Amino acid sequence: MAEQPARKAPKAREAQVVRTEWLTPHMVRVVLGGEGLGTFEAGEFTDHYIKLLFAPEGVTYPEPFDMERIRAEYPRDQWPTTRTYTVRAWDPDAREMTVDFVVHGDEGLAGPWAARARAGETVRFLGPGGSYVPDPAADWHLLAGDESALPAIAASLERVPAGATVHAFVEIAGPEEEQKVTAPDGTGITWLHRGDRPVGEALVAAVRGLDFPAGDVQAFVHGEAGFVKDLRRLLRVERNIPRERLSVSGYWRLGQTDEAWRAVKREWNEQVEREQEGA
Repeated sequence: MAEQPARKAPKAREAQVVRTEWLTPHMVRVVLGGEGLGTFEAGEFTDHYIKLLFAPEGVTYPEPFDMERIRAEYPRDQWPTTRTYTVRAWDPDAREMTVDFVVHGDEGLAGPWAARARAGETVRFLGPGGSYVPDPAADWHLLAGDESALPAIAASLERVPAGATVHAFVEIAGPEEEQKVTAPDGTGITWLHRGDRPVGEALVAAVRGLDFPAGDVQAFVHGEAGFVKDLRRLLRVERNIPRERLSVSGYWRLGQTDEAWRAVKREWNEQVEREQEGA
């Protein structure tokens, strides 16, 4: 068998922090701009995402930043760490990209960075990726997720056609985490306050208790992997919604670090599909 060529490292982009804004006690908005976004494009999808690159503590890279050179010259444990975040908004005229971050003190990597970010600071990233956008031909739309999915859900609500039937559920810690979200008249987010309950419990109950409208539904369900699995079973197995009408994925998993989850995420998703498609 012929030897496969080594996969080329993706080209990183560079941007600068323009401004930051605390939306709620645990969510901060970072607006990025600069010449590095001159050829950046987004807007086709409402779940566009980028992969932010963070150098391990104590590691610096030569300029200009080059992923190919870093992979060739640095040991793997000194390669940049990636964190995936939704593009909340893209302004092609101002060439500015908005990214919202959930922050829980010093927990994690990207959240603490966003909480401390200052204007002029440089950040590098890969992307964008994405695959979902509300289909105007759908009879109705279901949007469900936790805080991690809120940016994509909010962006999706802004793109839902006027007059569309939408049921949007977002589970958050409490009322202090609610945000003002632009949405067509007659639509909006049903905020579910978690309180002391396990992550996803209130969300699963709300979707299960929904009186499903008739017709073709397009569903977007993202967030903690445990409740995502439960809701996928409800939609795909119990409700028999076609797989191509579902955008369903676990952004994170309770009890696992981001690195540990990303290492098994693809296999886990494939296993869930096998189990549920064969149910």
